Amino acid sequence: MPDIETTTTNDETFTAENHLGEYALDIDAQGRTAPSPNEVLVADYASCFTFAFRAGAMRNDYDDLGQIQTEAEANLDDEDDLTDVSFTMLVEAELSDDEIDDLLDNAEDICHVHAALRQDLHADVTVESGAF
Repeated sequence: MPDIETTTTNDETFTAENHLGEYALDIDAQGRTAPSPNEVLVADYASCFTFAFRAGAMRNDYDDLGQIQTEAEANLDDEDDLTDVSFTMLVEAELSDDEIDDLLDNAEDICHVHAALRQDLHADVTVESGAF
């Protein structure tokens, strides 16, 4: 039995309805009526990395980071393939440079999307603490 099952339905156009358990997610290849596959991938990567940053913090006794807002940017080549991804993470808690480095290392080790992407597409991440 697989750990993850999804069903994607496409009816002639370049939109798809995806069912992930009880959730539905529409994706439009051209980004006209729903997010594009690349937009979904970047949002998924940013979400996963944010969760991993917080999980790594909790594992290492940084229990109260407060709010984290991750702003993601990505660029595409002429064939609409992702060429680079960057995150700016706005963290409510005040963190030293050493703490930020430790938390980034932990997040890179924990984030499943980070592990799944080719290395040259790993996000370039900046963290700004005391942001709120």
